[in-house]
Amino acid sequence: MKLVYDSEEYQPPRSGLILLQCAIGLLFMVFCARFWFLQIHRGADYAREAQGNLLRQEMIFASRGEIHDRAGVLLAENRPAFALALTREDCYDIPATLAQVSAWLDVPLEKVTTRYEQERIKGRKFDPIILFTDIPFEKIASIEAELIHWPGLQVIARSLRHYTQGPAFAHILGYVAEASVEELQSDSTLVLGDTVGRQGLERVLESRLRGRKGLVRKEGDALGRPLSRTQEENPTSGENIALALDSRLQNAIMDAMGEYSGCVVVMEPESGKLRALVTKPTYDNNIFIGGLSRRDWEALSNNPRYPLLNRGIQSVYPPGSVWKLMMSSMLLEKGVSPREKVFCPGSYKVGNRVFRCWRGGGHGNVDMEHALIGSCDVYFYAMGEKYGINAIEQHARACGYGQLTGIDLPYENKGLVPSRQWKKNRMGESWKDGDTVNVSIGQGHTLVTPIQTAVFLSALCNGGKLLKPQLLEDAPVEVRGEIPVSAEHREMILDYMVKTVEAPGATARVLKRPDMRIGGKTGTAQVVKIRMVGERRAKTAEMEFLERDHAWIGSWGEKDGRKIVVVTMLEHGGGGSSAAGPVTKAVYDILFPREEKPDSAS
Repeated sequence: MKLVYDSEEYQPPRSGLILLQCAIGLLFMVFCARFWFLQIHRGADYAREAQGNLLRQEMIFASRGEIHDRAGVLLAENRPAFALALTREDCYDIPATLAQVSAWLDVPLEKVTTRYEQERIKGRKFDPIILFTDIPFEKIASIEAELIHWPGLQVIARSLRHYTQGPAFAHILGYVAEASVEELQSDSTLVLGDTVGRQGLERVLESRLRGRKGLVRKEGDALGRPLSRTQEENPTSGENIALALDSRLQNAIMDAMGEYSGCVVVMEPESGKLRALVTKPTYDNNIFIGGLSRRDWEALSNNPRYPLLNRGIQSVYPPGSVWKLMMSSMLLEKGVSPREKVFCPGSYKVGNRVFRCWRGGGHGNVDMEHALIGSCDVYFYAMGEKYGINAIEQHARACGYGQLTGIDLPYENKGLVPSRQWKKNRMGESWKDGDTVNVSIGQGHTLVTPIQTAVFLSALCNGGKLLKPQLLEDAPVEVRGEIPVSAEHREMILDYMVKTVEAPGATARVLKRPDMRIGGKTGTAQVVKIRMVGERRAKTAEMEFLERDHAWIGSWGEKDGRKIVVVTMLEHGGGGSSAAGPVTKAVYDILFPREEKPDSAS
């Protein structure tokens, strides 16, 4: 059926027009309300936001503070350098541009691309990405002549950290590296390409060394693109730092150690200032400045000699006979007479176990003085078993062992003073008398750091104060505790140490000098169980290198009113006297040059 209607008589429903008019009116009212909200109610807020989009602050690089030794020798400086940067927003063809950079610098394209991918996630499209931090000067001119053909690339002048002494101070200074994504997000003062301290004092003193950037106020759009500079505030360089360390002494000790792995600590007992803190093997911290590849990092971190390890504060070792100084102080405080004697036949039996003295034939009847001079193990076996592990543990902790020294370097190891509870928790076993006997001569589970030993010896010399080892020349003396040893007993132990150097046949006689007073105690820390050849103990030369004992000497020297503590520990060095002795002797010869005898012929 076909519908027919008259167009002249047809009228649309009035209800439809009314609804349309109401909808338009309602929409108009919503627009008006929104307009009022934006322009009147929130107008001031949006005006401020708009102004923020218009005016931007850009940071100006602040030079990092320099680091010097106590004599003013420059250790860490800032060298001018040229970096090549890529701004993604201005670059038409990123793959081709990266290929060109590879050709200019003769660097594999894979390395360039990897660097680009690592850095692009840190910033915005208009932030320059540093592809290379240190372009050789001879290549700068040729590259800049070609930049007009490669939009997005630019050469940026900047400063680059450089360590003048390299390996000698690597473990102390540490190094800087470019800020990570997390650091950029958490620290508003950092911008893409900034460096921050990663290890050592560079990390610990970051807030003092970094300085304060200047500000450039620029007019820009809402995306942050700068349009024009309007105002500038000058940057403030970081603080220059003077170390207590002596670079001349540091390098001389490096040479004296030769090929040995180990550590030497030189400390002023009255102030706690460190004049040297040498650890070997070491590494060149300059290699981290321009960014280290994963392959190079793995090669360094997986090196079996562990060059990244600061052996002075991070490595722990059995202290060997150097521990007998602490044991003697405990025995004196317990009321043991220094004249009380113990017979040493060369061995000591505990149950079914036999513990040997280093001298196979024994020392005979020895008192405390001769037990220290001859380093008799049996004397301390007997005394240790008599007073027990509880007394040893308590006294050792009070003397600073098993505790952090507080040195201003990261990752310090507190070592281990074993106890009954520790063995129960760690091994699920009860403590045995044989364990006590081992601990009494600095063996067994006992572990200490060279810096702890230096702090303890300093306390013997300075009136009993356990001082924080200080790396900065202007650092105040900081007393962290006192050893529970009377002045009389401290002087007695110091006198025994002098006799250990000067007495005929004494174990530390290698340190003897007629022009100064030196006290010392050698130590031989077992790495493996004592090996016997027939009825005698195997000599060092008869053992595999990694089976050889660690060599210790803890010492102090005094001349012309100046006193110094020197602790030497050489890994697998063998005997303390034969290996550590010459190194320690060299330190005293450097610090206190021998007086030349007058020429008799004149």
